[in-house]
Amino acid sequence: MDVDVPTAAGPGRLVVAPAERPRALLWLGHGAGGGIGAADLTALAAELPALGVTVARYEQPWRVAGKKVASRPPALDASWLETAPVVAELAGGVPIIAGGRSAGARVACRTAAETDAVAVVCLAFPLHPPGRPDVTRLEELLTPAVPVLVLQGDRDTFGGSDLLCSEVAAAPGDHANVRIVTVAGADHGMKTLKASPLTARDVRELVVATTAAFVEDVLGSAVR
Repeated sequence: MDVDVPTAAGPGRLVVAPAERPRALLWLGHGAGGGIGAADLTALAAELPALGVTVARYEQPWRVAGKKVASRPPALDASWLETAPVVAELAGGVPIIAGGRSAGARVACRTAAETDAVAVVCLAFPLHPPGRPDVTRLEELLTPAVPVLVLQGDRDTFGGSDLLCSEVAAAPGDHANVRIVTVAGADHGMKTLKASPLTARDVRELVVATTAAFVEDVLGSAVR
């Protein structure tokens, strides 16, 4: 099901894979270099509805318009927030978990409080631009007060899982809400090499299983 959403930057689009009896809605944004057809986003949309999780992938206005260059972060946040009421209506009262891959994960983290997300799922969080360790997005990752799941490849040129773990651990304050899961052999696009311990299918299954377990934990915590 496609839902066009008007925003100040032009129409965005929600592509919804509904659960028959939804217990939660997972709202996902795409990266700056690709769209909602990314393998990890597609896998979640294909598998989670059977587990009671509606998946709504959001296509930012720049992508709907066919542009090749992503909008700046403030514009991405604005369009995402303008879409929030539509997502809430689709959720129909069940908890909303925000998330996305790369730039989409950054948007979800920055806006988690404003969208009343009960948790955040980050796929390939872009900690540092490649070759620019002086530029960090760590503060964005640590912004949500709710549980955060990060699935991070150990070959990610934007910051592998080991680096991400060490920087979160070194950051001031208690960040026990952030859970980082290593995707062995995966790069920023969650792609692996022939010599990697995981195949492309293994990566998809890991992403789905880990996210599903995280959602269950979040929903269980909300009940207790």
